[in-house]
Amino acid sequence: MANGKDDKAARERAEIIGDTDRNRQVINEFRSNRGFVGGEFAGAPLLLLTTIGRKSNTPRTAPLVYLREDSRLVVFASAAGSEHHPSWYLNLQNRPRAMVELGTEVFEVSSTELKGSERREVFDKQIAARPDFGAYELATKREIPVISLSAI
Repeated sequence: MANGKDDKAARERAEIIGDTDRNRQVINEFRSNRGFVGGEFAGAPLLLLTTIGRKSNTPRTAPLVYLREDSRLVVFASAAGSEHHPSWYLNLQNRPRAMVELGTEVFEVSSTELKGSERREVFDKQIAARPDFGAYELATKREIPVISLSAI
């Protein structure tokens, strides 16, 4: 994933992950308003994560709520409590590098899945900040993956 004008065009052409109409609206609003959105995500820390599809080999973009922890961003593969992992998480398992849009910044990241007590500690911080993540955890039998994104 290169930087520059070609990269911006590629991000704009990236397929939208999940509920395409809803996500497309959030992504367009995010990009039009320098990272700010309204509706259900108003005031929430939001980033756009562009991964490479593990099957399609094409860019895929998902809007995600994140937690900032020191120099890293942390995202949660909750899929709103679904029994299935979200596509972006599966894509990162296949290819751990991705692009993040945060406000007006765009940068490449490397992803690492947090495990054990570190995962629990960070997930508990997210629940304290956004209680809906506690509801997602109760709604699913799977352990919700917690992913650290570090700029490279």
